[in-house]
Amino acid sequence: MRVITQLRLCLSQDHSHRQRRTGRQFIPHKTGEYRKYFPIAPFAGNKSSLPGVLAEDNRIGPENMDQKPAGPSMLALRWLGVVAVPTALALAFLWAGGGFSPDRITQNRLMAELHNAGSYGHGFRRAHAKGVCVSGWFDASADATQLSQAAVFHERHVPVIGRFALAVGQPYAPDSATTVRSMALRLMPPDAPEWRTGMNDPPVLPLRDARDASDFFASQQIDPATGKPDPARTKAFGVTHPWLKPAAEENARRFISSGFADDTFHSLDSFILVAADGRKTAVRWAMMPMEPAMPSNGKAGDHEFLFRKLISDIHDHPLQWHLVMTVAGAHDVINDPSQIWAQDDQTIDAGTLTLNAIESEDGGPCTDITFDPLVLPPGIQPSDDPILQVRSAAYMRSFLRRSGEKRGPSAVTPNLIQASSEGKKP
Repeated sequence: MRVITQLRLCLSQDHSHRQRRTGRQFIPHKTGEYRKYFPIAPFAGNKSSLPGVLAEDNRIGPENMDQKPAGPSMLALRWLGVVAVPTALALAFLWAGGGFSPDRITQNRLMAELHNAGSYGHGFRRAHAKGVCVSGWFDASADATQLSQAAVFHERHVPVIGRFALAVGQPYAPDSATTVRSMALRLMPPDAPEWRTGMNDPPVLPLRDARDASDFFASQQIDPATGKPDPARTKAFGVTHPWLKPAAEENARRFISSGFADDTFHSLDSFILVAADGRKTAVRWAMMPMEPAMPSNGKAGDHEFLFRKLISDIHDHPLQWHLVMTVAGAHDVINDPSQIWAQDDQTIDAGTLTLNAIESEDGGPCTDITFDPLVLPPGIQPSDDPILQVRSAAYMRSFLRRSGEKRGPSAVTPNLIQASSEGKKP
């Protein structure tokens, strides 16, 4: 546009001058005098380009149109600029994948170890693969508002989507009374950020950090000859990780309840509650059932007895738990989930969870949710517990992988839910 404007200005000024000098109208394309002022090629359909023509005629082209050929050093700098970004990205991916430090614990390494430990994959979660969706709401008691400004502790009837599962890698594994059970929740205040939490029924986690997690998964590698983990590997893990023995013994003594409805689920990791005035309090929390806990009477031969009982219970009446916050005492260890806290720590009843609906994961509302423990609202912060980062990274990698895979039907199908709610065995 600037060039066209200059052309028009040049022609206009010279045209006026010639008219005054000759007393006749100046018509460049008839007199041929236009060639003195600018090359006509671009306007006459010549194949030459306009920038090229202007570069040859300094009378109307910009003064800085002349270009000097780039020297060897300038070319090298240009090529360096071209390759620098992709090279940096490639190096970053290698670093993130552990390419420069084979012993580093990465997401891919944990996924590979879970696979070797018998994780099924194929569109299912790599751990806690067998589950079912539930929904309901949470009513705050207001007793935790002094510790945290999180909306969930101030509001009543906060919508909840959840998931009950077994801590197994196989989605079609038979239910076992002694298998670790889990409750995962997504609490969604209408006008505030949501809160996600994943809890298990053992009271303490017998792992301290990413290295412990990796070593444990490696010890559970499936022996092709037996189809089960090698007992020698499992024993060796205990021998080489003596600091985890108290936590393992505590879990071995846990009470095994009759099912999900009367079970207690623990956060395992520590978190920091932040009050409105900025005061911080370290806590662990647990969902404690309102139903009396009954001993397990596991039914041999029924692969889905735990889920069948859950379906029957939740259709019989809403299931409820108290959210109990345990405040860390002076000697409780915050950054190590394998450490058992004192039994006389202060506890606060933060509210009541009510679950009154259950659906299969085949199209259910919890199927595509990652219950990442680091999805926290203002008022709840992660502690320095390293397992929190391990869980978050592993859940995200598991989600990315299963999102791209074709998934088969769940063990807990819509038909099983329908039949169990009617008291029939499909």
